Amino acid sequence: MPKDTKPIVSFEETFDKLDIRVGRVTDVNLETRTHKPTYKMAIDFGKFGNRISYGRFTMHTPEEIKGKLVLGVLNFEPRQMGPVKSEVLILGVQYPKAEGGEATFISPAVNAKIGSKLF
Repeated sequence: MPKDTKPIVSFEETFDKLDIRVGRVTDVNLETRTHKPTYKMAIDFGKFGNRISYGRFTMHTPEEIKGKLVLGVLNFEPRQMGPVKSEVLILGVQYPKAEGGEATFISPAVNAKIGSKLF
Protein backbone atom coordinates (compact mmCIF):
# COMPACT_ATOMS: atom_id res chain seq x y z
CA MET A 1 0.00 0.00 0.00
CA PRO A 2 1.46 3.44 -0.96
CA LYS A 3 2.44 5.81 1.80
CA ASP A 4 0.31 8.95 2.15
CA THR A 5 1.71 12.14 0.64
CA LYS A 6 1.21 15.74 1.66
CA PRO A 7 -1.98 17.52 0.50
CA ILE A 8 -2.20 18.60 -3.15
CA VAL A 9 -1.28 22.27 -3.71
CA SER A 10 -1.46 24.47 -6.79
CA PHE A 11 1.61 24.97 -9.00
CA GLU A 12 1.10 28.75 -9.10
CA GLU A 13 0.94 29.11 -5.31
CA THR A 14 3.95 26.89 -4.55
CA PHE A 15 6.52 25.63 -7.08
CA ASP A 16 6.11 28.60 -9.44
CA LYS A 17 7.18 30.96 -6.62
CA LEU A 18 10.51 29.17 -6.03
CA ASP A 19 13.61 30.38 -7.86
CA ILE A 20 15.61 27.15 -8.20
CA ARG A 21 18.75 27.45 -10.33
CA VAL A 22 21.87 25.53 -11.33
CA GLY A 23 25.11 26.54 -9.64
CA ARG A 24 28.67 25.25 -9.58
CA VAL A 25 30.49 24.63 -6.29
CA THR A 26 33.72 26.63 -6.41
CA ASP A 27 35.07 26.03 -2.90
CA VAL A 28 34.40 23.59 -0.03
CA ASN A 29 35.59 23.64 3.58
CA LEU A 30 34.60 21.65 6.66
CA GLU A 31 32.67 23.78 9.16
CA THR A 32 32.88 22.59 12.76
CA ARG A 33 31.16 25.50 14.53
CA THR A 34 27.69 24.19 13.62
CA HIS A 35 25.76 21.66 15.75
CA LYS A 36 26.85 18.83 13.45
CA PRO A 37 29.75 18.88 10.98
CA THR A 38 28.77 20.55 7.71
CA TYR A 39 30.50 21.85 4.62
CA LYS A 40 30.74 25.54 3.85
CA MET A 41 30.36 25.76 0.08
CA ALA A 42 30.86 28.74 -2.20
CA ILE A 43 28.57 28.40 -5.21
CA ASP A 44 28.59 30.32 -8.49
CA PHE A 45 25.12 30.97 -9.93
CA GLY A 46 26.41 33.01 -12.89
CA LYS A 47 24.51 36.28 -13.36
CA PHE A 48 22.68 35.55 -10.08
CA GLY A 49 25.92 35.89 -8.13
CA ASN A 50 28.02 33.83 -5.75
CA ARG A 51 26.37 32.49 -2.61
CA ILE A 52 27.51 30.65 0.50
CA SER A 53 25.67 27.52 1.61
CA TYR A 54 26.19 25.24 4.58
CA GLY A 55 25.04 21.66 4.18
CA ARG A 56 25.35 18.14 5.58
CA PHE A 57 26.98 16.69 2.46
CA THR A 58 29.82 15.29 4.57
CA MET A 59 29.57 11.71 3.27
CA HIS A 60 31.27 13.15 0.16
CA THR A 61 34.86 14.38 0.20
CA PRO A 62 35.55 18.05 -0.61
CA GLU A 63 37.26 16.87 -3.80
CA GLU A 64 34.03 15.13 -4.92
CA ILE A 65 32.01 18.30 -4.30
CA LYS A 66 34.25 21.01 -5.76
CA GLY A 67 33.21 21.67 -9.35
CA LYS A 68 29.89 19.81 -8.95
CA LEU A 69 26.69 21.22 -10.44
CA VAL A 70 23.97 21.62 -7.79
CA LEU A 71 20.43 22.99 -7.57
CA GLY A 72 19.82 25.83 -5.16
CA VAL A 73 16.74 27.75 -3.99
CA LEU A 74 17.79 31.38 -4.39
CA ASN A 75 14.75 33.13 -2.95
CA PHE A 76 14.55 31.68 0.56
CA GLU A 77 15.61 33.97 3.40
CA PRO A 78 19.13 33.21 4.70
CA ARG A 79 19.09 30.58 7.47
CA GLN A 80 21.08 30.88 10.68
CA MET A 81 22.92 27.66 11.55
CA GLY A 82 24.56 28.29 14.89
CA PRO A 83 27.18 31.02 14.36
CA VAL A 84 27.01 30.85 10.52
CA LYS A 85 24.38 31.91 7.98
CA SER A 86 23.49 29.89 4.89
CA GLU A 87 22.47 32.17 1.99
CA VAL A 88 21.04 29.48 -0.30
CA LEU A 89 19.40 26.08 0.19
CA ILE A 90 21.13 23.40 -1.87
CA LEU A 91 18.73 20.58 -2.72
CA GLY A 92 19.59 17.06 -1.70
CA VAL A 93 18.24 13.76 -0.46
CA GLN A 94 19.31 11.51 2.41
CA TYR A 95 22.59 9.73 1.71
CA PRO A 96 21.93 5.95 1.48
CA LYS A 97 22.01 4.33 4.93
CA ALA A 98 23.10 7.58 6.62
CA GLU A 99 21.59 7.79 10.08
CA GLY A 100 22.82 11.27 11.03
CA GLY A 101 21.00 13.37 8.42
CA GLU A 102 23.82 13.45 5.88
CA ALA A 103 22.71 14.21 2.32
CA THR A 104 23.73 13.78 -1.28
CA PHE A 105 23.13 16.34 -4.03
CA ILE A 106 20.48 16.57 -6.68
CA SER A 107 22.39 17.43 -9.85
CA PRO A 108 21.63 17.81 -13.56
CA ALA A 109 22.47 14.72 -15.62
CA VAL A 110 24.42 16.84 -18.12
CA ASN A 111 26.64 19.92 -17.95
CA ALA A 112 23.78 22.44 -17.69
CA LYS A 113 24.35 26.19 -18.00
CA ILE A 114 25.12 27.96 -14.70
CA GLY A 115 22.08 29.97 -13.61
CA SER A 116 19.58 27.82 -15.56
CA LYS A 117 16.14 27.71 -13.93
CA LEU A 118 14.56 24.45 -12.82
CA PHE A 119 11.10 24.01 -14.33
